Amino acid sequence: QVQLVESGGGLVQAGGSLNLSCAASGRIFSINTMGWYRQAPGKQRELVADISTRGSTNYADSVKGRFTISRDNAKNTVFLQMNSLQPEDTAVYYCKLFSGFASYWGQGTQVTVSS
Repeated sequence: QVQLVESGGGLVQAGGSLNLSCAASGRIFSINTMGWYRQAPGKQRELVADISTRGSTNYADSVKGRFTISRDNAKNTVFLQMNSLQPEDTAVYYCKLFSGFASYWGQGTQVTVSS
């Protein structure tokens, strides 16, 4: 069974930065996409960014220019560098890995941005 372990969430003031990490372990298909999603209170879970094994990326319009997603294929780890954080970024951030076989979710990590 694939496990996703997240780290890096926390409390930060507006304008600050955080870096999230998510490491996957278990039987992982070599071609996959890893990404970050977030869910704020009263809102639907939404894609923040994702990245394929080859490095192809997608970003939500709201985070373009502020967030950067990257991955280490050898370690099955995905990162999300978040800069210029705003209160609107406050949410639970979830790591996801998906391929043609299955999708897996992390437990979620809280990111809180104060003004």
